Amino acid sequence: MNKGHLIKSVEPGSIAEEMEITPGDYLIEINGEVVEDIFDYQYMIQDEEITLLIKKPNGEEWELDIEKDYSEDIGIEFANGLMDDYRSCSNKCIFCFIDQMPPGMRETLYFKDDDARLSFLQGNYVTLTNMSDKDIDRILKYHLSPINVSFQTTNPELRCKMLNNRFAGEALKKVDKLCREGSGIEINGQIVLCKGVNDGAELKRSLTDLYNYRPNLKSVSVVPVGLSKFRDGLYPLEPFERDDAREVLEEIKYWQDKSFAEYGDHFVHASDEWYMIAGLDIPEAEIYDDYGQLENGVGMVRLLLDEFHEALDELKKSGIPGSSFDEFRAHVSTASGRLIYPFICKMADEMMGVIPGLKVDVHEITNNFFGERITVTGLLTGQDIIAQLKGQDLGDALLLPRNVLRSGENYLLDDVTVDDIERELGVKVRIIGPSGKDFVDALITRQDGNI
Repeated sequence: MNKGHLIKSVEPGSIAEEMEITPGDYLIEINGEVVEDIFDYQYMIQDEEITLLIKKPNGEEWELDIEKDYSEDIGIEFANGLMDDYRSCSNKCIFCFIDQMPPGMRETLYFKDDDARLSFLQGNYVTLTNMSDKDIDRILKYHLSPINVSFQTTNPELRCKMLNNRFAGEALKKVDKLCREGSGIEINGQIVLCKGVNDGAELKRSLTDLYNYRPNLKSVSVVPVGLSKFRDGLYPLEPFERDDAREVLEEIKYWQDKSFAEYGDHFVHASDEWYMIAGLDIPEAEIYDDYGQLENGVGMVRLLLDEFHEALDELKKSGIPGSSFDEFRAHVSTASGRLIYPFICKMADEMMGVIPGLKVDVHEITNNFFGERITVTGLLTGQDIIAQLKGQDLGDALLLPRNVLRSGENYLLDDVTVDDIERELGVKVRIIGPSGKDFVDALITRQDGNI
């Protein structure tokens, strides 16, 4: 029996509200067909005339005929955003960060997803090993694009080894179908690079093969493997050093130059860590095209710096509302991971150079929880922040970037809350946005929220 999909909310003023659909109802069918998941739903409601079968909490079924504009939304939100069970990952990748998590954390942190639908909806990267031919056909039918694919390597045998899945090499053939002429499907790719495994000649092979998927394959990011201290019993991997990073960047630059000459974009992108490991300057904005790989840490530093300088220039022109630079007085602190720390320091110094009464203390937090090799701010824990800032003069407020919090929540990875940090450190914590302008605005906003 089809139980249907539970409706969580109905948008006020929507078609659904007009048809007296209410939270707690179930969507059973559209046009006499069972709705498998969110993609079926989005595809089926496109038409100008649709018939919904709705089941009320009392068991009564309503058949509702709706006339609307093509592609007009009817205003329903479902309790399960995917309208189906999430597909967990069937791989045992040698580089998987979830396998490097300590025991005793929230159960949700150990869930590995490998669901192409989440790739489309949320930008998650998938390995294709969980996808059937039916899934590929649905992507083509519904024109689900872009799809984000974790390639790691185009060497089938090596891919099987890296993913610990004997079907991982065969799964690459699905890309051929997605990229067939006229499909219209766009793909973003990712390579998690592991030293001595898929770098060097293997990286050259992979980028050569992936370049042949153009123009469907829009971009490929290359990121270094993240290595926590919890790797007992896992595949032995070593961190990249300065010369390794420069070799990787040299290979990437070859493909960037080739792509720019032939397509007008840079195609292959190095995550920011590579430039820092190599001891090289962060490239200018044009190398990142439209920042399409930002979620992979590609161009985040350049974008932050450019946004900051734009906001700082505007501040110099307009001044601080309600006071002059000379009159402004504030002392705040901020904390970051090792990777971004030197850039935050430069930004703070520039702000203090413009505003004489402003004092900004930037604190570099070592990631003792996961290990010192983990340097990104987004993986900092509350306990490390508390332990390393305890007893210090943090001024009027401690500014923490939003990415230290779990999405939509008030706690960090280790379940330490913002309130816990405030209580332990005796200072007001203010969560600030991710942009350079957010940083400027936060520094000229007093502790009480008034500018």
